[in-house]
Amino acid sequence: MQNQSFVKEFVLLGLSQNPNVEKILFVVFLFIYLATLWGNMMIVVTIVYSPALLSSPMYFFFVFLSLLDACTTSAVTPKMIIDYFYERKTISFECCMTQLFALHFFPGAEVIVLAAMAYDRYVAICKPLHYSSIMNRRLCGTLVGVAWAGGFLHAIIQIIFILQLPFCGPSIIDHFVCDLFPLLKLACTDTQIFVIVVFANSGSICIIIFSLLLVSYGVILYTLRAHSSEGRLKALSTCGSHITVMLLFFVPCLLIYARPTSPLSFEKDVFVFDDILTPLLNPMVYTFRNKEMKNSIRKMWRRLRVFDQY
Repeated sequence: MQNQSFVKEFVLLGLSQNPNVEKILFVVFLFIYLATLWGNMMIVVTIVYSPALLSSPMYFFFVFLSLLDACTTSAVTPKMIIDYFYERKTISFECCMTQLFALHFFPGAEVIVLAAMAYDRYVAICKPLHYSSIMNRRLCGTLVGVAWAGGFLHAIIQIIFILQLPFCGPSIIDHFVCDLFPLLKLACTDTQIFVIVVFANSGSICIIIFSLLLVSYGVILYTLRAHSSEGRLKALSTCGSHITVMLLFFVPCLLIYARPTSPLSFEKDVFVFDDILTPLLNPMVYTFRNKEMKNSIRKMWRRLRVFDQY
């Protein structure tokens, strides 16, 4: 079907139309965005320049998770922050499609990275004697490649799907980003079948991967019964961080996409948490409960101080 869109740009209503509230939101989201970039990039630099950490598959995946978090929030927050300077917040049709692609490309890749991290913990705890032979560099590189390819495939499907819809007005999006459900509400056609397609695509991915991760961590926790108390505590600390990040990612994903019905009234709030707050919280979750990361960060800061003295 050929795209019959006559809309050249969309108007975003944002989170609020109150100028005073928008000033507060500008400061809050600017701070969150800068803190998110700083936290994730600090983790990337620390791991990359710490050979002992980078050689570990878990931290290898953690680098890509941090990069994906930084990219995800960068697809949303800068545009939203800039819009607070304008009374009429517009986005061109092309930029809207680009943002839609990014919003599904990076999280789509992150889903697979989270699954790879769960598999890494499964092998480390359930098959410790074969860990180094199973989680080798080749497999880790392949999993990351699959993550990028999977994210791209998922995002391009969304773009092809949206481009089939006719948009002939109105062009006001009751959101601060271009996403599937807000765009579906503007299409000049019956979108009931398309809502089901969204559920079958994005929603089913969230449900299936989330279910598999729950099963894998269930197996891991069951296996831990045979370990010593010290080994259980160490494994539970690591798995606890993974499970927390998994819940932060998948619960909003399920709320937004795993519904063969109309959008939720609080979808914008869920989106703020999923694409803006979660990328900020992930580095905290992994860093604050991880002694190796904290020690490596301290060493990195000491190196920077020595470098500054010269």
